[in-house]
Amino acid sequence: MTTTDLHFEPPGPGSWDLDPVHFPRPATKYWSEMHPEAFARGFAEMTSFYGLPIKTRRLAYINGFMYGAAEMVQPEEFPQRLQRAEEVFEKKLWREQLREWNEECKPRSIERHRELQATDPDLLSDDELIDYLTRCRDHHAQMIAQHMRFTGAAVIPPGDLLVHVSEWTGLPHSQLLALMRGASPVSGGASEQLEHLVAALRADNVARQLLDSGEEPAKVLEELRTQDSEAGRAMADYLDFAGYRLLDGFDISGRYALEMPDVLLRAIRTSVQAAGPSDSGMDARVQAVRTQIPQQRQGEFDELLDEARRGYSVRDERGVFSDIWAAGLMRRAALAGGRRLAARGRLHDAEHFVHAGFDEMCAMLRGADLPTADALAERHQFHKAHTAKEAPPHLGPEEPPPPDPSALPPGAARLMRAMMLAMGAMFANAEAPHEADVIRGLSASGGSYEGPARRVAGPADFDRIVQGDVLLTESTTEAFNILLPLLGAIITDSGGALSHAAIVAREYGIPGVVGTRDATDRIPDGALVRVDGDSGRVTVLE
Repeated sequence: MTTTDLHFEPPGPGSWDLDPVHFPRPATKYWSEMHPEAFARGFAEMTSFYGLPIKTRRLAYINGFMYGAAEMVQPEEFPQRLQRAEEVFEKKLWREQLREWNEECKPRSIERHRELQATDPDLLSDDELIDYLTRCRDHHAQMIAQHMRFTGAAVIPPGDLLVHVSEWTGLPHSQLLALMRGASPVSGGASEQLEHLVAALRADNVARQLLDSGEEPAKVLEELRTQDSEAGRAMADYLDFAGYRLLDGFDISGRYALEMPDVLLRAIRTSVQAAGPSDSGMDARVQAVRTQIPQQRQGEFDELLDEARRGYSVRDERGVFSDIWAAGLMRRAALAGGRRLAARGRLHDAEHFVHAGFDEMCAMLRGADLPTADALAERHQFHKAHTAKEAPPHLGPEEPPPPDPSALPPGAARLMRAMMLAMGAMFANAEAPHEADVIRGLSASGGSYEGPARRVAGPADFDRIVQGDVLLTESTTEAFNILLPLLGAIITDSGGALSHAAIVAREYGIPGVVGTRDATDRIPDGALVRVDGDSGRVTVLE
C-alpha cells in the first residue's frame, strides 16, 4: 500500500472492505452522498429475489474511497430465504429477470435518458437548472439501484458454470470464461447505432474523406452529424445514443464521450477501418472443454453453458444502459451550472462544480457563499492526487466466513457456491510474486501482444491513447467500451477474471492480464511490453 497521511477509521460496526476495482480514485461529494442508499436498495432487491442470506451491502466513503460491509438477514427471515433459494435453479429465476430487462427496463431506461438529454441545461434559468439537476439526480439514483438489482442474473449462471466445470475438469477459469465471448456484444462496443454508422460511412466517400481528414475532431463530428445524408443521420443517431455516456468510471468526475471528441473520432475511424467479423473459434473452444468432461455430464455442461451465456449478456448492459448514461447526463447538467458560476467569478473552473454535493450545487446556484471557490478547487486537486492504493483493504475486525454451503439445502448450497466464486472472480487479485522485469497477474484473455504501455490514470489521459497501445490502468468499467477498438492489450492493477477489464478483453479478442496489484507502479509509461494473456504475465522489454 502506498504511504499516505490520510486517516482511516471504520465507519461503523462490522468488517469493511475497500473496492478499488470500481473506484480506484476518490469519489466526489455528490457521489459519496447519493450512491450508498441507491446501491443498498438495488442490492437488497437482488438478494431478496434470489433468496440469498445477505440482506444488503452497506456502503460508506472514507476520504472518498468506497468501503462495503455485508448486512445479513435476521434469523427469523432465514427459512424464507432458504425456501426461495431452492427455486433459483429449479425455475431458472434469472430468465425472469432477463426478460424484464430486455422487454421493459432497458427500453424504458433509454427512453428516459433521451427525455432528459433533450433538454439543453445551458438554456435554463438558475431555478430551472436546479429543477433539472434534481430530476437528473433522482434518475441517476434510480439507475444505480437498477444496475444492482440485475446483478444476480449477470453473475449466478456464469458462476454456476465455473463451479461445476472446474470440479469436473480442473481447467482454469480463464479458459472456461473464454466460452462467454460473443455473449455480451455491448462489452465489445457493439450497437445497432454503431453498426449503421459504420455501414453508412463505408458507403459515402464524401463523409469518409471528412472522417479521415486532419481537421479538428469536434468540428469533424459536428460537420458529419449535420450532413443531409444517410451518413449524417447515422452519425447524429450514434452520438445521441453514445455521446453522453461516461468514458471512465461511474462518478460524475469522469468525462462523457462528446467531451473527448478526439478519442471518440479515432474509435469510430478504427471501427470503420476494421475488417469484417472473423471466426472467433468458439466451436473449437467449446469442444476443447467438452471433451474433458465426463460423458455422463456433457448434456449438463451444454445446459450450463447456455444459461451462463444468457446471464452474461446483461453483465455490462446493466451499467451501459443504466447508470453510466445517467451519470453522463448528471455531469452535463452540473457542468452547465459550473460554467455559469465560473463566468460570474464564483468558481475558478467550471469543472470544480462536479466536486460539490448536490445540496451545495443547488445552494450555490441560489447565491450561497459556501463552499468557496478555493474549497472546491482543493477537492478537485485531492481527487487527482490520491488513489485507492493509499487506502487499507480492510477496516474493522476480520469478516466472519460465509455460511458453509455443505450445511445448506442443495439449492441454497449451489447458489452460495456460484455467488461466492463469481464475486471472487470479479475482485480477486493475483498473489504470485513479481520478478525483475516480469509482472504477474491473472489470465483474463488469451494471446500474446507486444506494444507500448500507455498509462491511463483518468479521462485526461485518454487523448494520449493511439491505436495499438497497451492500456495500463488501475481498473476499467463498462464506460471504457467505446475506447477499446484502439487497444492492443489490457493490463490492470485490480480485478479478477470476471472483472470488466477481463470481460472486454475477451469480447474484443485482445490479450488481457488483470489483478497485477501494482503494474501501474512498476511499468513506465511508454515502455515496450509483452502481454501474455494465457499465462497472466507481463514482460517489460525496454
